[in-house]
Amino acid sequence: ETKTVSDPVSWLCGADVIPPENRAVHHITVADIADREPFDPASVLAAVPIAACMVAHNSEFESAFLGDPGIPWICTYKSALRVWPDAPSHSNVALAYWLEDHGLITLDHTKTVPTHRAGPDAYVTAHILKALFEAGATGKDMVTWTKEPALFPRINFGKHKGTEWKDAPASYLGWMTGSDLSYDLKWNARREIERRNGENQ
Repeated sequence: ETKTVSDPVSWLCGADVIPPENRAVHHITVADIADREPFDPASVLAAVPIAACMVAHNSEFESAFLGDPGIPWICTYKSALRVWPDAPSHSNVALAYWLEDHGLITLDHTKTVPTHRAGPDAYVTAHILKALFEAGATGKDMVTWTKEPALFPRINFGKHKGTEWKDAPASYLGWMTGSDLSYDLKWNARREIERRNGENQ
């Protein structure tokens, strides 16, 4: 079956205030959306064609706005961490450029800009999803990975930044599990501790 990426569809929603730090990312001003209807999750979901799942490059963020669509989510960020752990970055656009450099996707760059807008980001994410399928990931795999914490290929902060989990000091892993770090980081540390305990049995 041939998987194709269609042109993205997006629209602006109204708001009374857009913080400057948000405008610095997407460059949308209140004047741009003065005559727009406020964001309504129901209308967004109603505009989505019948689909087997919803897809986003950070589905936890997107689902917080859209709620439960009644179909599974696929997070291409979490899936990419599993399939391409050695990519230099797993952010949406950086990953897309990396895949393009390796001949794994072909982008129409007139559709990838402006960045940090719904349409271009969805277009890029669709190509990442297509590449994930072509790399052998199944929909079932990706739905499962999406429900789990992000599997980081290496420690991504602090004095051991860049260290693979298998090379991290046991004392550091123990500290991580009792810290106030994110759930995902603590899950990765516990996972490595359990792996080592299994080897020693």
